[in-house]
Amino acid sequence: MSFFTGLARQYIDGAWRTGAGAWDIIDVNPYNGDKLASITIATETEIDTAYRAARRAQPAWAAVSPHQRRALIDRALRVVEELESEIAEAITEELGGTREKAVFELAASKEFLREAGELALRPEGRIIPSVAASRENRLYRNPVGVVGVISPFNYPLLLSLKSVAPALALGNAVVLKPHEDTPVCGGSLIAKIFEDAGLPQGLLNVVIADIADIGDAFIAHPVPRVISFTGTADVGRHVGTVCASHFKRCVLELGGNSALVVLDDADVDYAVDAAVFSRYVHQGQVCMAAHRILVHRAVEREFTAKFVARVRALRTGDPRDPDTVIGPVINSSQADAIVAAVEQAVADGATPLVRGRVRGNLIEPTVLAGIPDHSAVLRQEILGPVALLIPFEDEAEALRIVNDSPYGLSGAVHTGVIERGVAFARGVESGMFHVNDSTVHDEPNVAFGGEKASGVGRLNGDATVDAFTTVQWVSVQHGHTEFPF
Repeated sequence: MSFFTGLARQYIDGAWRTGAGAWDIIDVNPYNGDKLASITIATETEIDTAYRAARRAQPAWAAVSPHQRRALIDRALRVVEELESEIAEAITEELGGTREKAVFELAASKEFLREAGELALRPEGRIIPSVAASRENRLYRNPVGVVGVISPFNYPLLLSLKSVAPALALGNAVVLKPHEDTPVCGGSLIAKIFEDAGLPQGLLNVVIADIADIGDAFIAHPVPRVISFTGTADVGRHVGTVCASHFKRCVLELGGNSALVVLDDADVDYAVDAAVFSRYVHQGQVCMAAHRILVHRAVEREFTAKFVARVRALRTGDPRDPDTVIGPVINSSQADAIVAAVEQAVADGATPLVRGRVRGNLIEPTVLAGIPDHSAVLRQEILGPVALLIPFEDEAEALRIVNDSPYGLSGAVHTGVIERGVAFARGVESGMFHVNDSTVHDEPNVAFGGEKASGVGRLNGDATVDAFTTVQWVSVQHGHTEFPF
């Protein structure tokens, strides 16, 4: 079965349905423009139906043994393994992801499914001492109920599963809204995986809709108690505001403007390798990508020459070609935004060391140097293959530059002395920072998230348990309380 013909529908209350909306989302291949699928959008009514189905199904699921929920996640993992080659092809078709990208996303997705299975057994209750000798305080950890998940276009399979799988494993029901550019890999494919794994109906619903039609209906609906959103800071700010106004929790995994710092004692060749990967992986469409590459003046000339040579050698083209490193960006709007950012930086005074050609959604890599401090490009997120080289004199200046950003997601520092790198990392205002490595990391058992405009809350491991469960205090009086009146 072709995913793009068989899964071009909504999945609500265990049934595949045609949307009731007035128009279709056209799912296209960003490389060649081929039409992959036509999906009639969902309406507010279908969103309501999905949430109500989830609420009906959830109590029975919460009562199921955690070991049974773990077994379900294990079966979902086996489904992914059985469909691996078809999924990899779909990632290339729908996202424009290269083969290496597809391999990476699949491997990470399987790791996150394994961790989700273990999370089913993670919640623990506690007994807390009371001030009264005859009273017992119990803390129970319960599912929140229903979780709404909104996933992005860049790693749609992984970043949908990252919330959906643990939420289900912890006894919740889920309604998933994928990005409109990746409705299959980020949405209906997830439904198929769990349907094939035997998930009871109603527990996972997928609605493919457009914000222009549904407004805040998905996040403001009274049923979901937690909204897990991955996307831009601007949209995340709105999601957080709506959630707060409805007294519901949210986990916001937002954008970044990460820096990779090369100190004077770094292994320059290795730092170049890390910087090229950190900036240009998946066309730079990664929230953790190294937008800014800071280089100590003592090694600036050597690093710049080697970095530029490596970048010039990166092959841009058909993502199906195993030699391609940089495929297309997701759509023409994204391509236009990248071009506009580069043109503005050059107008501000930046010097292009490499100026890539633009062919439709294919954007060859660009390297900019000499960027003036006032240029907006230094403080914005560019989801595209554009690197900014910034020199510095000492660690204090480097730290100031790194923190001069509204974002605080990830980053890396390269040095010959590990603890020097750790000391530098501790001064950075970010949720994550890596010593002698890439800026792009996500491990299923380590808390992931950002500071400032890069998000609120954390996912992965114990942080996911906190995100998708709630704590209830039950006290038991074994004797009689003496009341004052």
